[in-house]
Amino acid sequence: MSYTALYRKWRPTLFQDVKGQDHIVQTLKNQISADRIGHAYLFCGTRGTGKTSIAKIFARAVNCEHPKEGSPCNACDICKSIALGSSMNVVEIDAASNNGVENIREIREQVQYPPTEGTYRVYIIDEVHMLSTGAFNALLKTLEEPPAYVIFILATTEVNKIPITVLSRCQRYDFKRITTDTLVARLKELTAQEGIPAEDRALAYIAKAADGSMRDALSLLDQCVAFHYGTLLTYDNVLEVLGAVDSSVFSQLLRAVIAGQTAECIRKLEELVIQGRELGQFVTDFIWYLRNLLLLKTTDDGERMLEMSEDNLKQLREEAEMIDGDRLMRYIRVFSELSSQMRYASQKRILIEMALIRLTRPQMEYNLDSVIQRLNELEERLEEKNEGFSPEFLGQLAVKPEVSVSEELRQVAIPKAQMEDLELIRKDWGKIVRELGGSIRPSFRDTIVEPGGEGCLCVVFSSEESYSIGSRATVLGALEAYVREHYNKELHFKVRKRESGEPLNTIYISDEELKNAIHIDIVVEE
Repeated sequence: MSYTALYRKWRPTLFQDVKGQDHIVQTLKNQISADRIGHAYLFCGTRGTGKTSIAKIFARAVNCEHPKEGSPCNACDICKSIALGSSMNVVEIDAASNNGVENIREIREQVQYPPTEGTYRVYIIDEVHMLSTGAFNALLKTLEEPPAYVIFILATTEVNKIPITVLSRCQRYDFKRITTDTLVARLKELTAQEGIPAEDRALAYIAKAADGSMRDALSLLDQCVAFHYGTLLTYDNVLEVLGAVDSSVFSQLLRAVIAGQTAECIRKLEELVIQGRELGQFVTDFIWYLRNLLLLKTTDDGERMLEMSEDNLKQLREEAEMIDGDRLMRYIRVFSELSSQMRYASQKRILIEMALIRLTRPQMEYNLDSVIQRLNELEERLEEKNEGFSPEFLGQLAVKPEVSVSEELRQVAIPKAQMEDLELIRKDWGKIVRELGGSIRPSFRDTIVEPGGEGCLCVVFSSEESYSIGSRATVLGALEAYVREHYNKELHFKVRKRESGEPLNTIYISDEELKNAIHIDIVVEE
């Protein structure tokens, strides 16, 4: 007997076998049980999500002699004949190859005759968006007022191409992409029943590569098993068969990009080409890797959102400290543009090399993203050169040119708790502003921090424009959230604008230090 592909062998035959479309399955079962069956249905959604499978189950269920809770029994003569494709009651049409007016006219002639067995004549038109304009027009009247014994089920992956006149005559059901967890569970179930030994990590990668399609997942599994038949299907086997790349390669490549090592990036790409990796898949997976890194860096519960091992999370945490969010978003934009360009490109490798050069050499571009990255890199180098100065000195001067070191310094005593909070934030103020990024970074560049009361700090701005941005509630909220997350401190921030001629060289000391210095009781004024 000839071999049957897994996606055909394990196609659902009952509603309960359909995975990931519970909202649609339950609705259709309720309609059948309550005998409230519509005359026209539109199933739309991405490939491999169960549109045709559910249509065939529905066709058997409405004609079944002994339905069970809205599902077909698959044991009566009508169910068997429909399953074998020998029933005249169910007609499946591929609109991609039968898209003319004459094909629809044949349907209009057929619907005049009631079913020879069962209750309904069911017409399943797959890829219905491929019908011509004339064919759609020919279908309209029949679709709107068909005989009571006729049901139309239209399936499409491109619902935007369906005329509104057709949409308005159908009950529309949107099929969701199947989640990775659901795909993995189904793959584990099938490999156990087929006697196929496979690593969980291998099945998880297949499910991820399927991109929400059950049919794609089973086809990829079939392909991998065929290549390594009779042996344990490992993660490395799957990468080899699918031409994919291990995440460690993405980590090495990203670190080379961050370090500006153009030659090393090109060498990494050369290794992938020699190994025969599929370059389009490489670009897609690298974008996904950068996306995971961005989620980890910008969200509070990013680690829970990422489905990966602790080792991979540790690797991502390290890289999250090496790169700021703005630069990471630029990387994603560059590779997203590359992904769309590669679809029709003949020289994919050259396009990837150009993208890597753009990432490591932003000075070769003149768009806003690259200019911002170059400015950030320049600031970081300047900060590194200033490491010889004390944090207190840099915090007080706040790179203000009009403040001279020779000016007489003014000392103010504050409570010890406020002094601790002030020192904690002042010593890392440049780093805090840099990591918050966005509109905060340029607006907070010429600011200093001063005490603002119990559990409160005040940010002093020198320009009206920066003050207008820094005084926004969202900006202060982001600042407070950062301090809460990184320093485990509940501090509130307020802002004020520097008065004309106001000195910025005040030295703050704790009342305890002042008391010890002069050996008398000190009264601290609020």
